[in-house]
Amino acid sequence: MHAYRSHTCGALRTADAGQTVRLSGWVHAKRDHGGLLFIDLRDHYGLTQCVFAAGSPAFGAIGSVRPESVVTVTGEVTMRESGTVNPRLPTGEVELRVAAMTVQSAAEVLPMQVAGDEKFPEDIRLKYRFIDLRREKLHKNMILRSNVITSVRRRMIAQGFLEYQTPILTASSPEGARDFLVPSRVHAGKFYALPQAPQQFKQLLMVAGFDRYFQIAPCFRDEASRADRSPGEFYQLDFEMSYVTQEDVFNTIEPVIAGIFEEFADGRQVTAPPFPRIPYERAMLEFGSDKPDLRNPIRIADVTDQYAGSGFGLFARIAASGGVVRAIPAPGAGGNPRSFFDKLNDWAKAEGQGGLGYITYDSDGPKGPIARNLEPERAEAIRLACGLKPGDAVFFVGGKKDTAPKFAGAVRTRLCDELGLLEKGAFRFCWVTDFPMFELNEETGLVDFSHNPFSMPQGELEALNTQDPLTIKAFQYDIVCNGIELSSGAIRNHRPDIMIRAFEIAGYSEADVEARFGGMLNAFRYGAPPHGGSAPGIDRMVMLLADEPNIREVILFPLNQQGEDLMMGAPAEIPPARLKELSLKIDIPPVRPKVAAMPVTGE
Repeated sequence: MHAYRSHTCGALRTADAGQTVRLSGWVHAKRDHGGLLFIDLRDHYGLTQCVFAAGSPAFGAIGSVRPESVVTVTGEVTMRESGTVNPRLPTGEVELRVAAMTVQSAAEVLPMQVAGDEKFPEDIRLKYRFIDLRREKLHKNMILRSNVITSVRRRMIAQGFLEYQTPILTASSPEGARDFLVPSRVHAGKFYALPQAPQQFKQLLMVAGFDRYFQIAPCFRDEASRADRSPGEFYQLDFEMSYVTQEDVFNTIEPVIAGIFEEFADGRQVTAPPFPRIPYERAMLEFGSDKPDLRNPIRIADVTDQYAGSGFGLFARIAASGGVVRAIPAPGAGGNPRSFFDKLNDWAKAEGQGGLGYITYDSDGPKGPIARNLEPERAEAIRLACGLKPGDAVFFVGGKKDTAPKFAGAVRTRLCDELGLLEKGAFRFCWVTDFPMFELNEETGLVDFSHNPFSMPQGELEALNTQDPLTIKAFQYDIVCNGIELSSGAIRNHRPDIMIRAFEIAGYSEADVEARFGGMLNAFRYGAPPHGGSAPGIDRMVMLLADEPNIREVILFPLNQQGEDLMMGAPAEIPPARLKELSLKIDIPPVRPKVAAMPVTGE
């Protein structure tokens, strides 16, 4: 018999009864029943109940063994008595009568328990991540992650993609988030950078003629943590294709993404390809967000015209000054008590808004403070624009064109939560398309790129030369699932003349572009195919499939919110001799005392 195990802890069944077997694993739990002592023995594959009878050689030894100690047990597989069968376990009909036990590794008193569902502080969980990962839910999340990545690879290869590895040590990028820098020992005073994404390399692969590339790519960005973004590093399904239009990219990747989610949906519904295509302008109008959650049935309507010149002065003035008024329907909310509307009004004020006006509709017509000051035909026009029926209500947000739509989106989400309208058990996908190529920088008043500067403008060079820059759209697209952006992508700008002109509009000279992106431009001058791609986030896909609210729950060894590795003690100071070898000198700025903010006086 093998020194450690003849079976795993998830393998034994009724057919094994009567056999002598050997198991190894962690002591998950202990139960003392007087003359019998039970332990649940756990390994990666499952859990088996083991029984120690009084008087057996192993009975005395197991009493002093702490939970999470690693033991090897040998004994006979027996059937459990009918009243003790555990239907929740695959091994629940049998148990192991232990004849001999060896303690392979004794555990000290645990900083956190593995058995049970008790919650522990995040700093403890991250410091002892190797223990945290033994817990059932987190362990399953990591298995899910591995299986998702395996599925991704299989599906991409089936679509004709080949996997290539791009460099980890590269040059610092002048665009995007902050780089992580790596000092060079050989080239004093110079630094490598860890790639924020393989963007330029994958485009160069297209120039090199590889046609269809993919990679489960590690990416590194020195940026703050969020619930859906891990600080430091993350992984994405990075892919690029040659000789493709935007629709070709969509048609190629949709079966991959939909297939992955269907494979691991566990009964939840998945949007079938083709995914809805929602232009950016429509997304901001109907959803108040460029990351629309299609599980929410509420659709926002523009009612600026209905209020223009109306008797409701506030919204009439907003319309006259070039602002917008958005209507957010609240199905079935018309019969709610006044407290429901007051609570939402208080919430809006807490969000920095003036309040939240509303109209309710019943069989007698519109009701509420706004309705009393609004012409009946205008109130009816609003009802028709929003598709309202008796018993419904509608809320209004008015303001500037660049801010009011976003708050309307927040109201849409809040109403969905308050009214319990969110579709359950579903993954709803869409593409957001036709992002504006340029926008006006509020601080400088100058034209700037609004999204990805390397995207192909719709209309190409002619559009750049003849259109108002703020009207030019780009072949840029995001894939969104349940309100979470999985990735941005684009048909790339593969022509140097178009790239130089696009950057010129954004205030960069040809010399600036050559200095910053000369390597890419030089490659394009030697024949570059039209190409495009995207990079859905692996971490975010697994987070959605695991139904976890925080991305750290699907990453093996994540950093905390401050970008620290509490388990390994990183980042850490470097010995002076090592700094000297790297030609580095540390110059930490003095900590400035915090100064209390001056009170605001006046109106």
